[in-house]
Amino acid sequence: MPLNLATRITLARLLVIPVIVAVLSIDPSSQHRWWAVGLFLAAALTDWLDGYLARRLNQVTDLGKVLDPLVDKLLILVPLLLCIEWGEVPAWSVALILVRELGIASWRIHQSQIQGASVWGKAKTVSQILAVTLLLAPLPAPWHVPTMMVYGGAIALTLISGWTYLRSS
Repeated sequence: MPLNLATRITLARLLVIPVIVAVLSIDPSSQHRWWAVGLFLAAALTDWLDGYLARRLNQVTDLGKVLDPLVDKLLILVPLLLCIEWGEVPAWSVALILVRELGIASWRIHQSQIQGASVWGKAKTVSQILAVTLLLAPLPAPWHVPTMMVYGGAIALTLISGWTYLRSS
């Protein structure tokens, strides 16, 4: 079965993840971290694009419904794992995000009809993208507290959106 444009974009986003890891593993200097931020943001923007194209071109597929959210989760979690290695975030905080994401993904598999993202789910996604962007960026020391506040907000929205999803199912 040939892949449609939306699914190809999703797969391209997936392929950016190991490139981000490679860039940061080779040399986590300021220059490489800025490159990783650019790659991360470009990949994050394609999440909107592939969903828009799938709906607009009437190319929504079962593969896309499964692959897109999986790639979204990897795009967030892989950089956060690097942040654990760098000592920038505690492992427990990433574990909370991971448990929520895997829990909701597992729950969705057993639903007869998959719900679209709620306002809480969209806020979670935006906050996670912002938090990962700030964590990856080589910002000066005064940015540490605001970055941690954004990251804490992303964790809170991750848990709230998970709770509201389960309550509405």
